[in-house]
Amino acid sequence: MKFLTQVAVILLITLSFQNLKAQTADDTEEKLSLNSGTIDNQFEYVIKKSGRYQEYKVVKQTWLFTLKAHVLDSLQAVHKDLSDTQAVVKTQAEEIESLKSNLSNTESTLNATNDEKNNISLFGIQTSKASYKVLMWSIIGGLLALLFLFIYKFKGSNSATREAKHKLDEVETEFEEHRRNALEREQKVRRQLQDELNKHKS
Repeated sequence: MKFLTQVAVILLITLSFQNLKAQTADDTEEKLSLNSGTIDNQFEYVIKKSGRYQEYKVVKQTWLFTLKAHVLDSLQAVHKDLSDTQAVVKTQAEEIESLKSNLSNTESTLNATNDEKNNISLFGIQTSKASYKVLMWSIIGGLLALLFLFIYKFKGSNSATREAKHKLDEVETEFEEHRRNALEREQKVRRQLQDELNKHKS
């Protein structure tokens, strides 16, 4: 009894698997079509649905024409996609060349700007900023040295001028005093002379 039950279970499982396999095959055949799906599925459909004659397959002519039309349509679509892709690639290549050219121009401009930023034109000669700073500070130092020398000379000259003026004032004072003394002596001598003349007359 137990043995019969086991045999029955095994038979049921085997039948279930066969039904499932048959159903899967039917579903696959249902998916195959001459007017839809991929070219591969359409070929599979023609092969499966074709009749047999000895070791040959007998295919309906209309199926072959339909399949040919579908293949040509697919090839045309592939060629169109290829042509579109080539056009896109060509456009992108031109854009890349344009971008490379723009990048090269930008780099040249940037280098020129950096050179201009790092250099200064002095009397039409491009000089580095460091050299320009050294030159400018040298000129400023030279001018300051000349200014200090001028101030020193000016102070010396001013001091000499003041001293000369002071001596001139002293000389003028002495001269004035000498002139006054001489005038007084002259007046005194004249008075004496007049007195003598007056004495001789009387």
